Amino acid sequence: MLRPEKQFEIIRRGVVEIIVEAELLKKLEKSYSADKPLRIKAGFDPTAPDIHLGHTVLLEKMRQFQEIGHYVIFLIGDFTGMIGDPSGKSEMRKPLTKEEVIENAKTYSEQIYKILDPDKTRVVFNSEWMSRITSSDMIKLMSMYTVARMLEREDFKLRWINQNPIGIHEFMYPLIQGYDSVALQSDVELGGTDQKFNLIVGRELQREYHQEPQCIVLMPLLEGLDGLKKMSKSLGNYVGTTEPPKDMYGKIMSVSDELMLRYYELLSHISLEELNSLKEGIGKGDVHPKNAKENLAAEIVERYWGKDKALKAKEEFEHVHKEKGLPDEIPTFHIVLEGTSISTGEMDVRGIKRNNWIPQIMKDTGLSKSTSEAIRLIKQGGVKVDDSSVADQNTILQQGEYIIKVGKRRFCKVIIEQ
Repeated sequence: MLRPEKQFEIIRRGVVEIIVEAELLKKLEKSYSADKPLRIKAGFDPTAPDIHLGHTVLLEKMRQFQEIGHYVIFLIGDFTGMIGDPSGKSEMRKPLTKEEVIENAKTYSEQIYKILDPDKTRVVFNSEWMSRITSSDMIKLMSMYTVARMLEREDFKLRWINQNPIGIHEFMYPLIQGYDSVALQSDVELGGTDQKFNLIVGRELQREYHQEPQCIVLMPLLEGLDGLKKMSKSLGNYVGTTEPPKDMYGKIMSVSDELMLRYYELLSHISLEELNSLKEGIGKGDVHPKNAKENLAAEIVERYWGKDKALKAKEEFEHVHKEKGLPDEIPTFHIVLEGTSISTGEMDVRGIKRNNWIPQIMKDTGLSKSTSEAIRLIKQGGVKVDDSSVADQNTILQQGEYIIKVGKRRFCKVIIEQ
């Protein structure tokens, strides 16, 4: 086991805040002296089945704790998931059903061991203890926190001021999440900055139950590909962990040089010394940012898909972007032009057949989510047909074969037949 000071240096990598630093260092010293690993807890509510790199920031910090000799507890909040985390929400959140929670939890179970060491990981569900808790136990738990304290929380406070409803069950979420720390007797809890209130509740409840309070390690919310807002599937700025290798590689290659270093700090497995050397090399001009970006993209793709697919993704990216070629595999779509009639509404006022109107084709082939998004992409100059930019949103494609390209990474072949 590394000396406590070195452990603390590794733990601080990419961290926003530690509550309380002196206490954590004391726990590390005690663990080192007794040769007894700390219990590191992180909770995940299975609210959606899609995992992206933003979700893995906590997993990477858990991995670092494992590598310096500690034991992590991966908590799937199947019970709290049915309540719904109110953090950052301006309105009451619809609770998930038990069936939805179980289905969503499968994704986490399948993905975590791509990062974590299974021999040093315990996976638990908080329904294990919450399903056994009695009504009197629940009342005792509720008596340990006041409504006034709950309303100190920013999202609850704003909803109260704006007279938006707050369900009583929502007050239970931070209490139950906090009680998880009591049930697991955690030494350290990890969470995003948006979870600070919930994690502090856990620390305070441990005191109420006569346990040594956990330390809190707060991680940032990873910025998405745009470098502005947090990574989110709904914003379209995400890199999914189950995306095809070429898409993962291409997306990572598209980030800014500044964001690349941020991803290195939070997602890469290179050491602190290597990271500092990389930053210094880029700053002095000894390391080209593009080469560093290629190494990062290859590392992340290899983590989820293996070395062979990472190499293939790199080769294909170079073929498409350096040689201006096409991907090895392009999805092909056949469109059969059908007879149309103005009277049935299948033809618009300009007489354009809707199924070969290019925004409709983009929607039907998955190049855009909707025709309105397709129109926006065309106006931004991001759509090409056979390497020629599409300038008119009213463009229709006649019978024949076409290669449609959206942005730098999305391609499809369209065969239009009569």
